[in-house]
Amino acid sequence: MVSCIEHPAGGYKKIFESCEELAEPIPAHVSGKIPAWLTGSLLRVGPGLFEIGDEPFYHLFDGQALMHKFDLKDGHVTYYRRFIRTDAYVRAMAEKRIVITEFGTTAYPDPCKNIFSRFFTYFQGIEVTDNCLVNIYPIGEDFYACTETNYITKVDPDTLETIKKVDLCNYLSVNGVTAHPHTEPDGTVYNIGNCFGKNMSLAYNIVKIPPPQDDKSDPIEKSKVLVQFPSSERFKPSYVHSFGMTENYFVFVETPVKINLLKFLTSWSIRGTNYMDCFESNDKMGVSQNLLALYHVGNVNYITSAFNLFHHINCYEDQGFIVVDLCTWKGSFLCTAVIPLLFLQEEQGKNLVSLPYTTATAVMCSDGTVWLEPEVLFSGPRQAFEFPQINYKKYCGKNYTFAYGLGLNHFVPDRICKLNVKSKETWIWQEPDAYPSEPLFVQSPDAKDEDEGVLMSIVVKPGVTQRPAFLLILSATDLTEIARAEVDVMIPVTLHGMYKP
Repeated sequence: MVSCIEHPAGGYKKIFESCEELAEPIPAHVSGKIPAWLTGSLLRVGPGLFEIGDEPFYHLFDGQALMHKFDLKDGHVTYYRRFIRTDAYVRAMAEKRIVITEFGTTAYPDPCKNIFSRFFTYFQGIEVTDNCLVNIYPIGEDFYACTETNYITKVDPDTLETIKKVDLCNYLSVNGVTAHPHTEPDGTVYNIGNCFGKNMSLAYNIVKIPPPQDDKSDPIEKSKVLVQFPSSERFKPSYVHSFGMTENYFVFVETPVKINLLKFLTSWSIRGTNYMDCFESNDKMGVSQNLLALYHVGNVNYITSAFNLFHHINCYEDQGFIVVDLCTWKGSFLCTAVIPLLFLQEEQGKNLVSLPYTTATAVMCSDGTVWLEPEVLFSGPRQAFEFPQINYKKYCGKNYTFAYGLGLNHFVPDRICKLNVKSKETWIWQEPDAYPSEPLFVQSPDAKDEDEGVLMSIVVKPGVTQRPAFLLILSATDLTEIARAEVDVMIPVTLHGMYKP
């Protein structure tokens, strides 16, 4: 007899079902009172099509990119969504099959071709996906949806129309970049991606895209590489989903999750391998944290025990240290690591950290490396704090107090959390059988306190027959509900996004 164990949130699977785009925005039913100053658009992206005909996509990151928009004006709310017309989507719709290999789903040659055509298709090289389902962010005066390859897609944030596909390889030496760039107040964008370095070994490039140009030219055309530094393994760069940036430093965490480049280049074309097949884990390797000064080349290496990582929360400089807050995936804990910037060789074996608000330690070893032991900020059995957000506009790269995120239960988001990273105090918003998305912080006008503003999250309730999804607006101070705007359509899972005033 085979027993079947139901996930505690079994209804959650409904948000992984394909949906149709909308012909026009639909009105939402608003309860509560939306602040008068909250006028703008919540933009989100995620998968919206989980199969093409009879061919399913096998991974969350494979569904075709769907862009969502909640418009808020004068207390009224509308909801709209459209599929992004990427090459992956357009060609799949035209050929009624999966045409481009995604992260966990392999595309095979057209079965209508003869055997010789199919054979040679395997040797035409790697066709990289442009399925930009992960995030959306501004560059200059434009907006781009992105995944983690070299392709980004320019979109219209008002109509959600797809404008054009951009290949960053035309401007930068990168194989791909993260979906989590950092943006300075003037609009300068920084990102990181792997590249081919010296002697065909793998390296990482930190790239800079300048702010909006006075002559209205495209800032992407003036992109440049700031710093290049080598991968610890010549043909196996680490998977990089995000990075940290303080006022003077970039913080790069090199994890044991590796991309086997040789497998990527050979097995893909011959055996029909997908991206996920090229990933491997070197658990014997610790985690290397590299520190790179913003405006001059130089780096210092720091080591800690192995963990996996998707999202940095924030990092900042304080009294000669860099404090780095991370959402890690070894035991699913939230942690603080502290990196000393100045220390003497004779201080070997001593804890170099003297900050009063953390128990994290840093010890210099005899070989010159610095061993970091993080402080755990949050941990629980089958629980995690993920999709972190802060008051980015005012506190990115600066000493801060509050982080917001999703509470994951058995990897399913069923609550919104607020954490005081100094005192470890937490606040929770939760509703039965309700599954929220990443909470985005929007600061109140003339705010004086760090947490003076609102959180915005798309929440779905799959078990509800009427108005199964809504935009939730919470007080960022105590997570009490301010308002919600319900719509009479199901909204599939979204990954990341932004608020456009």
